[in-house]
Amino acid sequence: MAETVLTNTGLDRFLELVDGAPEHHDPAFARAAEAVLGLLALRGADRGTGLPEPTPELTRQLLVEDLPTFVYAPPGELALHPAVLGALAARFDGDCAERIAGVVAEAAPDFERAMKDPGNLTWHRWYASLLRTCGADLSDPEDVRRRLAALDGAPLPEGARRADLMGRTALADVLLTEALTRAYVRDAEAPPPVGPLLTDHAVATGIGRVAAALQDRWTAAGLAAQLAGPYAHYAPGPDAFPHLVLADALLDEHLDHHGDPAVPVPPPPAIGPGPVEDDANTLLTAVEELAEEEYEPYGGEAPHLLYVVYQRGCSAESVARKAAEYEDWTVDPALEDLPVAVLDGAPGAYAVPPVPELVRLLGTPGLNEADRARLEGPARDLAAVLDRLAATGLVFRSGDAFGLTPRGAGAVRYLLGVRGVAAPDAADAAAWSAPALVAAAGGWSAPVAARVLADWLHARVDTAHAWTELFDALGTVHAGTSEAAVTRRLFTVLDTTTAPPGALRAALRDPVLGAYALRALEDRGEEADPVQVPASARALHVLDGLPAKKGPLESRRAAFDETAAAWPGGSAALVRAMAGADRHETEHVLGPLGIALP
Repeated sequence: MAETVLTNTGLDRFLELVDGAPEHHDPAFARAAEAVLGLLALRGADRGTGLPEPTPELTRQLLVEDLPTFVYAPPGELALHPAVLGALAARFDGDCAERIAGVVAEAAPDFERAMKDPGNLTWHRWYASLLRTCGADLSDPEDVRRRLAALDGAPLPEGARRADLMGRTALADVLLTEALTRAYVRDAEAPPPVGPLLTDHAVATGIGRVAAALQDRWTAAGLAAQLAGPYAHYAPGPDAFPHLVLADALLDEHLDHHGDPAVPVPPPPAIGPGPVEDDANTLLTAVEELAEEEYEPYGGEAPHLLYVVYQRGCSAESVARKAAEYEDWTVDPALEDLPVAVLDGAPGAYAVPPVPELVRLLGTPGLNEADRARLEGPARDLAAVLDRLAATGLVFRSGDAFGLTPRGAGAVRYLLGVRGVAAPDAADAAAWSAPALVAAAGGWSAPVAARVLADWLHARVDTAHAWTELFDALGTVHAGTSEAAVTRRLFTVLDTTTAPPGALRAALRDPVLGAYALRALEDRGEEADPVQVPASARALHVLDGLPAKKGPLESRRAAFDETAAAWPGGSAALVRAMAGADRHETEHVLGPLGIALP
């Protein structure tokens, strides 16, 4: 029992002091009190009065961090923990009760959310929840054992992965062990008048055993021993997840690209069914083999290759184009997302595409057969790496094209997800709000953004309301930032030939997209009133049509001067209108031309 492990927490005294209220006679209240007092004491609460004194900082940590990490409580008993804190705070003089009540009220929503969040589940908390649902007496270790034995396999909570529970459990073990160790050292260095939390005998048996005893008391009696023994396969540890090494490498790739795991990668068009953990292990085996010397110089690039093709929305990439990048050839950034044809049939021996195709892929005019021959060796080396990955059935190479199979897409999505990268599938993205979708799509390639935006509209049956929501988001998401131009240009990837005329006509008055809507209506041969388009929208359309840092300065300046000549009020009026609508993009485009902004 935990009370024989954590001594001098003041539990008995506290229960005596609150014995007057009928609800405090409930055994569930005593369990909640034991957890609250024990965790406060472990975290270093002052026990000078015999009771651990809650502070605002410790109270918030207890509610949103410690309880959701270590303690299982059924939904109907969650409110008991804040109640214990309130009753405990009332035992102290001064404004303690008022301060703690304020923190409890503020943290209550976060506490409820954290206790119910599947992402916070450990194996112990999950099985305690599952066993209670099965009718187990969580205070009876024999009943816990019998109920575990009756389980048909090791079910998971909806939406959770085994690796998630394993990782959360490993973290909880570390945190609890550290808290116990610190508490013992703290009491040894400054013995409290009420006595130590941990006896020398308890520590001599091992901090791990003390932690297990606490886990049992805070989740289900005897559960820790069962999950460490006969039912260890129900709660696999890190050794069961070797592929997390590859997940870490893919996380590093994502952080190199975006700097933040919360920035979403695009959803694949299709994810094939398959055992994702097994597929992830298969990929890891291939990646580790590719790190051997025989696959130099590109064998170590396998995680990068997996990530970049997933980041393309799982559209195929070119072996030659990728090899040219590795060899520091000039590749036109505008062509990096150019689609690559996937041929039918077996891949066969690799050959660099003909010169005209190389020019198309790289955007480098003047290439000749000698250049093609220079690329042959690096491209063949890269193709050998991809062919080893393709042997897993999770990657393909077809001629010059390579990519992920649907099952491979599922495996990479799983690996990204277990390391916290936002990796939606098509259904997830289709369920997003318009602003969330637009914010994400701005960082994707044009072909991928076009596909996902179209899928979002189709999921809403292409109604005028859905189109209007999307137009509104294109004009407001990232407004006033350096990303505003990229966001509004997403309009150009939409197939506006299918847009309801009413939605486009309503967008004419949009201060950002009005001119885009006007052009779309004109392209469809439909009448539209240009007078409705605000000057800001017309200025932005002109700005977005100017060449930005591409081509000789003389030709770029000439393009601006030609446009400005037709603008009412001339170049000065046009620059003012552009700067007022999007100063960031105006500086980006006009600054190199020597045009000062007002």
